[in-house]
Amino acid sequence: MPLDVEVLNSLTKGSTEDAWRVIINNAVEIASKPLAPGNAASEVIKRDREIGTLDHFLSSTGWDLWQAFGDTVERTSDRLARWWTEPYSAKAVLVLDGLSLRELPWLLQGAKERGFTLHDVSANASELPGETNEFARALGFGSRSQLQNNGGGLAHKLQPTHTECVDMPWKDCESLINGSPNWVFWHHWPDSKVHDGSGAGQGLDTLTRDAADQLSGDDFWSFVESLATGRRLVITSDHGYAATDVGKRPSSWRPSGFARPSY
Repeated sequence: MPLDVEVLNSLTKGSTEDAWRVIINNAVEIASKPLAPGNAASEVIKRDREIGTLDHFLSSTGWDLWQAFGDTVERTSDRLARWWTEPYSAKAVLVLDGLSLRELPWLLQGAKERGFTLHDVSANASELPGETNEFARALGFGSRSQLQNNGGGLAHKLQPTHTECVDMPWKDCESLINGSPNWVFWHHWPDSKVHDGSGAGQGLDTLTRDAADQLSGDDFWSFVESLATGRRLVITSDHGYAATDVGKRPSSWRPSGFARPSY
């Protein structure tokens, strides 16, 4: 699929900042369109290939843009730390491990259907390399597991807060939410599902169907409501994932969804 002429002009004739803004905005626009369970698997593959046009530009004509990536595109960890300083009386961050822009439509649709107020949707850079503990360390945690059972400590950037890190059903997660004003809750899904399907050849299809089930389910949104009640909530990711079994080249650019539904 060829690049739109207007987009191509922005990428080749504008500033580095303009080019990355166009790339990210286009990726979010493509990825965030509504999905239906019946066509989600094929539609996600179609969108991957459409965004792959931008990826191809970055790997060829626009390769030099990577030199400015780190100084131009704000990282999710920095965005969270900056957001944490904003004057909300209570805050919560839900990190869905390995969540990518592919799952964004289910969050947007679910938030709208359940009466949440959506304040902002954007994509930011993951840590390089895009790995779980790189993100944890960028926030000042030693590792993801440090957050378990309120073990986050006093050295991280999201002070003060209650922390948790689990791989449990959403209903069980809901029972963990107490009256602490601030929360950072790191859940292993969908990363755990990505690993379950690795090497199967149909991993993206399996993950897409699971995401539709998980993020459209009442248990997940009841858990989100518990986190969001009385708090401003961010739903985000530590890194994305590359879908190599559908012809998409793995990329070091893995934008993380930054959706902020507030109840």
